[in-house]
Amino acid sequence: MIVSYLKLFYIFFRIGLFSFGGGYSMLPMIYQDIQTFGLMSPHEFSNVVALSQMTPGPIAVNAATYVGFQSAGFWGAVYATIGVALPSFLIILIIAAFLNRFKSSPTIQAVLAGIRPATVGMIATAVLFFGKTSIFHEGFFSLSMVRNPLHFVSIPGMIIFGVTLIGATLGKIGPIPLTILGGILGALIL
Repeated sequence: MIVSYLKLFYIFFRIGLFSFGGGYSMLPMIYQDIQTFGLMSPHEFSNVVALSQMTPGPIAVNAATYVGFQSAGFWGAVYATIGVALPSFLIILIIAAFLNRFKSSPTIQAVLAGIRPATVGMIATAVLFFGKTSIFHEGFFSLSMVRNPLHFVSIPGMIIFGVTLIGATLGKIGPIPLTILGGILGALIL
């Protein structure tokens, strides 16, 4: 399905305008829109996210560029990228102009205090999506899972997840070596 350039710009401008908390909080909105417009499957989107993490730059910009390219070629990538980045640019210009005047405002502090837990919720939504597409099989969150839970779990995915979690928390290994290790383990056991 070919999506118009302006539609791609609109989709990603809206995502950039209403997403707070960085790229991971944008991912659920991007996923919802690509499903609404039939731009790609959940598995393809999971691959987009993996590629977006491995390439330099913000994850949301990389994801927008990839989705735009897959949907409408080079110019689709350009329009989607500008769409997702432009709201942040405009908002930061406005904030910079007024920050000193309003930084001690109780109302502004209350708004920011409300945005923080909403952002955590959006990031948690992204974590659930990744779990469903990389660690758990279709039907994991269903009643049939109770009868045979291991049928719905990817053992290799759980191993890679566990090694990464232990390496990051206990081993204090950085994201680049863990990403490379995850790729190597994926090639060996998946």
